[in-house]
Amino acid sequence: MALFNDDGSINSIIGKGSSIRGDMKINGFMRIDGDLDGNLETSGNVIVGEQARVNGNITAKSITVSGVVKGNIVAPDWVHLLSSSAVIGDIQTHRLQAEENVVIHGHCISLVDESAYNDAENSWRDTKAIASKSILKNIHISLGDNVFSGASEENRADADSDNRGY
Repeated sequence: MALFNDDGSINSIIGKGSSIRGDMKINGFMRIDGDLDGNLETSGNVIVGEQARVNGNITAKSITVSGVVKGNIVAPDWVHLLSSSAVIGDIQTHRLQAEENVVIHGHCISLVDESAYNDAENSWRDTKAIASKSILKNIHISLGDNVFSGASEENRADADSDNRGY
């Protein structure tokens, strides 16, 4: 599991105390020790340092996280979560290694077998698509005297009873 480029170099660094807003697409190795508010896509490896905060999706060959990622992670080779890490989002990888005391709030797909991985990925995408359509059906918007709603009376009654705190 080489973390660096073939020549041992790091292509890009967001240093401690630095803050970047916007999506990034780079080739090679990326290390984040500051804040990134945007998506990151790279053909190489990513390290999210202990003080780092990422608010966006990360797509890379492999990822090591010891900071906080609020977004989805896709890394076909592997994802390594160190004990100080927190991921608020979904993780998709062939190999997942998590140390004690990590926080994961989201779904995980971690299968070594390529065929099983692809099947799980497709199933996961279908489930997310169905869930988002279900959410859209239950949107209720009120504009003055006009009410626009995709939810049936039965669904709204169920939602009202669910929101009573018991």
